[in-house]
Amino acid sequence: MVTGFHYDSIYLAHNAGQGHPERPERLVVALDGLQQASWFADLRHITARPATRDWVQTIHAADYVTRAEQACAAGQPYLDVPDVGISASSFDAALMASGAALALADQVVTREVDNAFALSRPPGHHAEASTALGFCLFNNVAIMARYLQQHHGLDKVLILDWDVHHGNGTQHSFESDPSVMYVSLHQYPYYPGTGAASETGVGTGTGATLNCPMFAGSGDAEYKTAFKERILPAIHAFGPEAVILSAGFDAHNQDPLAQMNLTTGCYEWMTQRMLEVADQYAEGRLISMLEGGYDLNALSECVRVHVDTLMHGTASSLRQS
Repeated sequence: MVTGFHYDSIYLAHNAGQGHPERPERLVVALDGLQQASWFADLRHITARPATRDWVQTIHAADYVTRAEQACAAGQPYLDVPDVGISASSFDAALMASGAALALADQVVTREVDNAFALSRPPGHHAEASTALGFCLFNNVAIMARYLQQHHGLDKVLILDWDVHHGNGTQHSFESDPSVMYVSLHQYPYYPGTGAASETGVGTGTGATLNCPMFAGSGDAEYKTAFKERILPAIHAFGPEAVILSAGFDAHNQDPLAQMNLTTGCYEWMTQRMLEVADQYAEGRLISMLEGGYDLNALSECVRVHVDTLMHGTASSLRQS
């Protein structure tokens, strides 16, 4: 398989503040881990341009986009809530992250690559239509889903979110829309407080939202059971034409911001299942965007295994360990 990979140094210019867990070093160590892999040169490197406002505004209110730009330009320390720290370059980094989502979508749909991963920041799945939240400015995967539909003409899009925190912004973007299925596994109850199993969508979108809340301490066995008993049957019934992953790695047992117990091997297993779904229903179209992951060593290891699996169907680094 040909796997696309995106990274841009602009992401390092986004500074959320001293001591903030969503720090530039996350990408530095993850990129270093990838570059040490024997297969790194085989990745198809994808450049991107900042997303234009019209695509960002398929998800976000125009006045919110303007407010984000002005807050960064004015040197404000945060946007809306203290955990969304910003700096002068944060707006540019956020636009590039959204632009990366569009560039990867283009490459996958036109078959330049089979699948793709973006090593980008700031993350996006907490961002609401008019509010920054949870380290997130723009909801990159949500913008990508609309782009796949409106620009590339796809109908049914799946977003699977395995970040340890529930993607409230992504769910709220599509909870009334039956054409976008949102599936989330997340620690519950936990930040941001959404994602109960009873949240299944609204109106005509009822049934297209699937939340799998997981108790603190859950590990590989519990996640695999959720996949086998709930997630995969629901996805098979939906039949997506594209698969998007909100790939947060903060449910890892080494992560400091949560209390979950996943091993790196479980991320390989989940990636394999999603590759199978993409092959069965979506002509292989799978696009993965980095969300959380705050232990630097665990993040680097998980990103390497995830991308290795996208390329080869299995992770050579785990086979060798």
